[in-house]
Amino acid sequence: MLSEVAALRFVTPLREGGSMPGLVEADDLGLYVLKFRSAGQGPKTLTAEVVCGELARRLGLRMPRLVVVDLDPALGLGEPDREVQELLRGSGGSNLGMEFLSGATGFDPLAFEVTPEEAGRIVWFDAVVNNVDRSWRNPNLLVHQGALWLIDNGATMIWHHNWPGAEASAARPYDAADHTLARFAPDVAAAAAELAPLVTEELLAEVTAEIPDAWLADEPGFAAPDDLRRAYARPLLARAAVIHERIEGLK
Repeated sequence: MLSEVAALRFVTPLREGGSMPGLVEADDLGLYVLKFRSAGQGPKTLTAEVVCGELARRLGLRMPRLVVVDLDPALGLGEPDREVQELLRGSGGSNLGMEFLSGATGFDPLAFEVTPEEAGRIVWFDAVVNNVDRSWRNPNLLVHQGALWLIDNGATMIWHHNWPGAEASAARPYDAADHTLARFAPDVAAAAAELAPLVTEELLAEVTAEIPDAWLADEPGFAAPDDLRRAYARPLLARAAVIHERIEGLK
């Protein structure tokens, strides 16, 4: 399971994203970008962050460390922004924290060169998880110590918002025309040859085991959290095997 920390201090809201995460200091003295459980799509977004972030890490892609952050709603009592107060009050308990990469800058495709090999690995991964939010408008990539890091995987696996239609949704191609790395001639075939064999039932069971039970509770149609974990794994296993043949929009 992911490491657990307790938030000691709410530092500041981060207004770059639509869900307005915040920066918190935790009891391990680390700084984390906090994704609130009560924001946006709620626990589903946090679950997507865990599944995709931990899968990316196991495939050798750079991801900031993820933790479960226990949040005391009282931390919001002194926050002057009413919207932030509401997020803090509504997110007591377990939330998601992503390690804050001090000194990192947002990825600029005009200022940072990416090899076809690395571009191919990231585009292939985004196709597997159906990431619709790594476009040139919103790259969701950081440059830290001269290397690319993936962040913000919450807008992935759209099929988990409608489980009865998940199989059909997960079978669709991936449109990479607007992907922020499309300009770098991504070598998707090489990425698939390297990474697809690594995506096994065993690996996905390990990844989905990282999801806290509390974020999987009360999902209609599933009797237990482990049933839902297996439902997350099945589409990813199927897509990893064939999605390189169904990526559209690349020249």
